[in-house]
Amino acid sequence: MVRSIFVAALAATSAAITASQETNNQPLFTIELGPGVTQQVTEAEKLALKFEGKTFIDITNRKNFVQSVSTANTAQTAAVIYPNLLNQTDTVHGLISKLSKDNMQDKLTTLSEFHSRFYNTTWAKDASDWFLSEVQGIITGSEAKDATVKPFEHKWAQNSIIATIPGRSTDKIVVGAHIDSVNQEGWDARSPGADDDGSGCVTILEAMKALLSDPLIAAGEADNTIEFHWYSGEELGLLGSGEIFDSYAADGVVVKAMLQQDMTGWGDNPMGVITDYVDQDLTAFIRLVSEYTDIGYVDTQCGYACSDHGSATAAGYPAAFVIESDRRISNDNIHSAKDALDTINYDHMLEHAKLVLGYAYELAFAPL
Repeated sequence: MVRSIFVAALAATSAAITASQETNNQPLFTIELGPGVTQQVTEAEKLALKFEGKTFIDITNRKNFVQSVSTANTAQTAAVIYPNLLNQTDTVHGLISKLSKDNMQDKLTTLSEFHSRFYNTTWAKDASDWFLSEVQGIITGSEAKDATVKPFEHKWAQNSIIATIPGRSTDKIVVGAHIDSVNQEGWDARSPGADDDGSGCVTILEAMKALLSDPLIAAGEADNTIEFHWYSGEELGLLGSGEIFDSYAADGVVVKAMLQQDMTGWGDNPMGVITDYVDQDLTAFIRLVSEYTDIGYVDTQCGYACSDHGSATAAGYPAAFVIESDRRISNDNIHSAKDALDTINYDHMLEHAKLVLGYAYELAFAPL
């Protein structure tokens, strides 16, 4: 059985994780499965819940999470008024013309060739190191001399990655995706993660490359700073994004908007704009930005803390999430060896890259 396999196999990986309490020599983690609904579980039990279709956020040692992931706008959001018109259409359309499906296919091919990207394995570390080098190469090849990329190190093997494109203000506009993958047959099973979430990782990478070609962005003349994040450990309770946004809250970092891209490459349906457990004002702006795409959107729901936008919300930041389709027709190949390149629609990834570009450029120059 899947659960018994994980109970045995994940005992070896759990020793690398710090936890506040141990039972039967296995660390316990505090997870939140709904607003105010918490439970203490082992790592194997977290994975069992994951494969039962439960979504949750690991709040262990998240001292600066100020609230449950909720449907209400945060206190910080009240000060953010998003544009109700698209103000950068000529420039954004010009940048969209620079997006390349061939680039995305090339990068996704390499990313999915790692045996697995399960967050606490050597494979996962190698994948994040390779991806970091790709991000650095794009920055180095651009005119944005003040742009930087760095690993965000965790207690587990795989790093998260943060690329920063400075603007006139340190207030941040964030785009995120998660770089880890998982196979429910076992932590060491083949897990290409082509759609979940290799597609999101490569989508925002391609959008970043196009964005850096803009002279104003490259010169640091945007009103706001733009960050691209690639998170480790999403599958185990939003671990990487949780640490990042917890640290941002501790340091008083201002994040004006966060958009998650988790699964962008399957099917040919309108993209799904998530409406539950997100910031509603930012989500309304995302619907507006969808005008930069050719496939439109449908409103849909995802469940509590179903991707890394949940960490941003829990830390008090406004967040939104756009996925590849209505959740009722989602990709059944994920969390298995079948989540492979032959299932990917690069035209669909291109549409998501258009959305990311529109979101990032419009908000980069918005007086939020």
